[in-house]
Amino acid sequence: MSPRPDSLPSDPAELQRIVLALEAENAELRVYADLLRQMIFGAKSEKLAVLDPTQIALDLGDLCEVPAAANDDVAEDKDRPRRKHRSASRNMGALPKHLPRCEEVIEPQSTVCSCCGLCLHRIGEDISEALDIVPALLRVIRTIRPKYACRACEAHVVQAPARARVMDGGMATTALVAHVVVAKFAWHLPLYRQSQIFSGYGIHLDRGTLGGWVGRAAWWLRPLYDRLLAVIRSQPRVFCDETPLPRLDPGRKRTKVCQLWAQAVDDRPWQGPAPPAVGYVFAESRGTGEIEAQLSTFDGILQVDGYAAYKSLAKRRRKSNIAPLQLAFCLAHARRKFVEVVKTTGSSEALAVVAAVAEIYRIEQCIRGMSAEQRLSVRKAESAPLMAALKERLETLIDEVSAKSSLGKAVAYTLAHWHGLTAFLADGRIEIDSNVVERSLKPVCLTRKNSLFVGSARGGETWAVLASLVNSARLNGLDPETWLADVLEQIVSGAIPVNRLDELLPWNWKADREARGQLERVAA
Repeated sequence: MSPRPDSLPSDPAELQRIVLALEAENAELRVYADLLRQMIFGAKSEKLAVLDPTQIALDLGDLCEVPAAANDDVAEDKDRPRRKHRSASRNMGALPKHLPRCEEVIEPQSTVCSCCGLCLHRIGEDISEALDIVPALLRVIRTIRPKYACRACEAHVVQAPARARVMDGGMATTALVAHVVVAKFAWHLPLYRQSQIFSGYGIHLDRGTLGGWVGRAAWWLRPLYDRLLAVIRSQPRVFCDETPLPRLDPGRKRTKVCQLWAQAVDDRPWQGPAPPAVGYVFAESRGTGEIEAQLSTFDGILQVDGYAAYKSLAKRRRKSNIAPLQLAFCLAHARRKFVEVVKTTGSSEALAVVAAVAEIYRIEQCIRGMSAEQRLSVRKAESAPLMAALKERLETLIDEVSAKSSLGKAVAYTLAHWHGLTAFLADGRIEIDSNVVERSLKPVCLTRKNSLFVGSARGGETWAVLASLVNSARLNGLDPETWLADVLEQIVSGAIPVNRLDELLPWNWKADREARGQLERVAA
């Protein structure tokens, strides 16, 4: 708040200090106002769509698009590198071969020659294919179990036992329950919308009925979910992040903001052994105690953002001298802060930092898919000097800009997390950012946007169980509905006991199906 005129000091030095402080405060408030305006009215993207002409010399690759000059008299700069536009990726008719083909032959009205009256003979054909769809077929499975008795003694009655179902005595098959679960957690259709869709087929299913099916499916799948989390946490490197998940709180007559923590692994960028997977954990809070309980057995590399709970966890581990934990921070989060500065203030210094980070990402793109040793070698030769130069630039900036300015805060954040931001320079397995887990949170955010909240803590746990399994199946390139229906059937029927649950994890299930398919092809 600005001081009153009657309370101003008479000392010129003190007045100068007050003026400078107010200028810094006003500059910070202007940045916040511009950022808020950008968030409300601007594009929801980190790409810099427009640059000042004096900053065009900074080659940011595909980070920005430089607008053409408005004056037609300006000569074109032939030395300026032009951005190569990728051709649009479109499916121009190459339909998958595994789809069944239904042939329809259209014959001419007459196959008699109009000149001489002889029969025409076939000289060729034109074939075109179009993708078709058959709407969902809802049917009723009638299970008939005959009873047999002996005519002589009339005491011995034989009847086949009823098959186990997801819901004891329920009217839904395993396939239908899997369909409802996948529609909600993979395709983001809340239960009330699914109820409306069923109504269109003439089937009236209450939302509460669908919710009961979903909860029962989570009950059956809970052991498999526990195995998924155990496999993820047994890896030497894990990505971690969290997102809000509101739940109803009847006593307060409002929702309580709970959290859905995500732990993910993906070794594909360096040809590692771990398959892609993600596990979500529902928790009532976002405190250090929650993540400490979840990762009590984990002692490897944790790739995270700059949230204080992760740093507190690592600090406690160092003090206890058990289960050491190494933090690798996300360079994308640091970059994002400088992008916001460029958008709101047009700072050339922030733009230079963004350009330097863009060069680091260009190197990472070139080495993606190489082994960990190859990645590390390239990083030491090319990325390490760039990161060292970036640190020098930031250390110079921290002394030149106000600590309260948006640029000063971005520089301070980056330097404070520098050790974790440069962890990728010492280990080829470490990624440059935590985008792996952030991408895994996008399906959760879409489902949350449509469903708004969960009804209870039990509902949050159900969400975590089913979203973990469905999204892990998608990460492994599986059709989640096919996988989930088969897994549920095998668990409910007892075909797979608890000590063999690992066979049902998405990557193992996929490998088994591929091996069976190969044997069938060889046999044929």
